[in-house]
Amino acid sequence: MDSKEMAKLAITALEDKKAEDVKVIDISNISTIADYFIIASGTNKSQIQTMTDNVAETLGRAGHPEKHIEGYQNANWILMDFQDIIVHIFDKENRLFYDLERIWRDGVEIDKENLLQ
Repeated sequence: MDSKEMAKLAITALEDKKAEDVKVIDISNISTIADYFIIASGTNKSQIQTMTDNVAETLGRAGHPEKHIEGYQNANWILMDFQDIIVHIFDKENRLFYDLERIWRDGVEIDKENLLQ
């Protein structure tokens, strides 16, 4: 399974748990850490942890267990490293504060609807 297929699974898992404002940034041409960043928001700690659990379970069943998860206990910014993709799940306040979309603006934002086709 390539990174694009992994990204599709992660997006679907996030949206199944009502993730908000899901963005995909292709960073493959500007960084060696991953091919895609997937950024999503949740409305509260429980939802953010549920989204994290669903992404981990979905990708794990597909043969891609996470390499590392950080921030699960606080659930204001959870980083999930799957090597080829990195999933960031924020609460709204921290997403605005860290503004990864601005920091990684040299990457290419991918329309998730096109990616899912």
